[in-house]
Amino acid sequence: MRDRRDTLKNPQQELRIFRMRSLLAVVLVVTLTGLLMGRLVYLQVVQHEVYSTRSEKNRVRVEPLPPTRGLIHDRNGVLLAENRPTYNLTLIRERVVDLDATLALLVELLEISDEEREAFHVRSRQRQRPFQPALLMSDLDETQIARLAVNRHRLPGVEVEAQLLRYYPDAEIMAHALGYVGRINAEELQRLDTGRYAGTHFIGKTGVERFYEDVLHGQAGLRKVETNARGRVLRELGRTDPVPGQDLTLTLDKELQTLAYELLDGRRGSIVAIAPKTGEILAMVSAPGFDSNQFVTGIDVASYRALQNDIDLPLFNRAIRGQYPPGSTIKPFLAMAGLVEGVITPDRAINDPGYYQLPNDSRRYRNWLRWGHGRVDMERSIAVSNNTYYYSLAHELGIDRVHSSMSAFGFGQRVAHDVFGESAALMPSREWKRGRFGQPWYPGETLSVGIGQGYWQVTPLQLATATAVLANRGEWVKPRLASRIGDEPVEGTLPDTQRDIVVEHDGWWDRVFSGMEKVLSGHEGTARRTGAGLEYRMAGKSGTAQVFSLGQDQRYNADELAERLRDHALFMAFAPLEDPQIAVSVIVENAGGGSTHAAHLARAMTDRWLLDDEAPDVEELREAMDNDTGSVAGN
Repeated sequence: MRDRRDTLKNPQQELRIFRMRSLLAVVLVVTLTGLLMGRLVYLQVVQHEVYSTRSEKNRVRVEPLPPTRGLIHDRNGVLLAENRPTYNLTLIRERVVDLDATLALLVELLEISDEEREAFHVRSRQRQRPFQPALLMSDLDETQIARLAVNRHRLPGVEVEAQLLRYYPDAEIMAHALGYVGRINAEELQRLDTGRYAGTHFIGKTGVERFYEDVLHGQAGLRKVETNARGRVLRELGRTDPVPGQDLTLTLDKELQTLAYELLDGRRGSIVAIAPKTGEILAMVSAPGFDSNQFVTGIDVASYRALQNDIDLPLFNRAIRGQYPPGSTIKPFLAMAGLVEGVITPDRAINDPGYYQLPNDSRRYRNWLRWGHGRVDMERSIAVSNNTYYYSLAHELGIDRVHSSMSAFGFGQRVAHDVFGESAALMPSREWKRGRFGQPWYPGETLSVGIGQGYWQVTPLQLATATAVLANRGEWVKPRLASRIGDEPVEGTLPDTQRDIVVEHDGWWDRVFSGMEKVLSGHEGTARRTGAGLEYRMAGKSGTAQVFSLGQDQRYNADELAERLRDHALFMAFAPLEDPQIAVSVIVENAGGGSTHAAHLARAMTDRWLLDDEAPDVEELREAMDNDTGSVAGN
C-alpha cells in the first residue's frame, strides 16, 4: 500500500515548476527591460531632434515684426501720409479658453455698438496662420486701455499692442488722390504672401496707397523670444529686423491741390492740372471729398451709410471715374483732326445762318446763337464756339475718322501710368454702337459728337491729358503721380506711352492756339471776361455739357430747371502759350456755362502756378462769376 504522502506532495515536481516559473519571470523581466531601454534609446537618441524642437517650442516663440509703412510727400516735401503711434487690440485664438465668452466680455468692456458687434466677431476669426494675432480694434482710447488692463486676468490671449497707424493730415482734400489703407479682409488674406505680411493688419485699398502697395509696405521681420508656462515673454533670443517700406514722393503740389479744392467751394466737380512737358500731375481734385482717416481704423456702419446715401456722392472719384460729355472743349482737337485729314484749311470759312442741315434732311441742328455768326473760319469758330462749323466738319470727317483722331489724343482710353481705378470713359464708334445696341450708326449722331455731345464721354483726367498733348504740339508724355520712390526718380519715359501726333505743317498748331487764345482775349471770345488782366498768354476753350436733351425748337432756360438738371460747366486751358507749364481741366456739375464758372477756376489755377499768387478769395470769385454775363448756353 502506497504512502499517502507520496500522492499529496512531490518535491521534485514542485522544484521543476518553480524553476520554470522563475525562468519565465526572468525572461519576461529581461524582455520588458530590453523594450524599455530600447524605447528610451529611441526617444533620447533617434528622436532627439524631434522632441528637442517640441520642447523648445513650449518655451520659445517666434513673433512677427510688422514693417513701418513708407511715408508719402508732395513734390516739395510736405507730408501727405504719415504714421502715428496708436494702440490696437489683438487676439490669439489658440490662447483663448472660451472664444465666445471672451468676445462677449470685450464687447461689454469696450461698449461696442450692436451694429459693430458682428464685424467684431468676424475680425476675431481672421488670421494668417496659427498663433498669429487677429486685429480686433484699432486706435484704442485711454479709457478702453484702462478697462482692459484692469480685466487682464479675465482675458487670456487678448493683448494691447502699440503700433504705428496711418494718418492723413489733409484727408478730405487728398482723399481721392492718395486713397487710404484699411484692415486686411478675408479675401485679401487668401492672395497675400503670409511671410511678407506677417503681423501686418493694414493694406492699401484705393488710390496711390493701393497702386504702390508693394513699395510702401516693406518686409516683415521676426523675433525669437523665451516665454514661461503662462506665455509671458522672459527674454529675446534673436531677431530679424523688418525692412521698412520706401517713402514715396508725388508730383502733386499740396498748395495747388488745396487751392483747387477751395475753388470748387463745396460744389460737385473736379479740377486736374498737369505739367505738359513732364506729365507730372500737379493737382487732381474731386469734390466733395471725405475724411479718409475714418477708413483706416474701420469706419462705423452709420458713418459709412451716411457717405453712401449722400446725394453728392463724396466717395465717387469724379477726377478719374466721372464721365461727362466734353461739350465744346473738344473743338480745338476736332479742328486739328480736320487739318490733318485734309478736310479743312485754316482759312476755309463757312456761312452760318444759325443752324446746319444734313443733305435730304429737314431737321435743323442749331448753333447756340440762334441767328448765327455769319462768316466763320477755323480760328473764329474756336473763339466764338460756333456749333455750325463743327457740325459741318464732323459730317465731312465721318465718325470713323473722328474716332481715330480723338483716340490719338487719349479719349476713350486709360491715359495715366499710376492712377488706380481710372475709367476709360467712352469714345463712340460704329463698332461700339453695333455691339452695345445692335444698331447702325446714323449721320445725325456724328453731328452730336462733333460738338462734344451724344454718346461721347470723357473724364476730367482725360481732358487734362488731351490738353497737355495739345500744348506739347502732339508730343505724348504719359501722366503720372509718383516722381521718386525712395531716393530713385521714377523713369521719365513710361511704358505704353501713345504715339506722338505728327502733322504736316507745324503752323497748324499755331492757328489752333490762336483761336484758343482769342477765347480769352478776343473781343468775341466766350471767356473774354475771364481773360481780362492776364499777365501771360493763355489758350483755353469753354464747354457746356447738356444733362438732358432739348427738342428741336426748345430753348434752354436754367432758371426754370431744378439745379441738378442744369448743364455742366467745363473749361480746359494751358499757359503760357509760347512755353506751356501747366494744362488744366475744370468740370463743375450743374453750374451752367463753362465760360462763367469753370473758366474763372482755371484762371485762378494758372495764376497760382505761374505767378505764385495767393489763393483768391472764394467769395470774390463767386461774385465775379455771378456778375459775368459773357457766357451763353451751348459754348
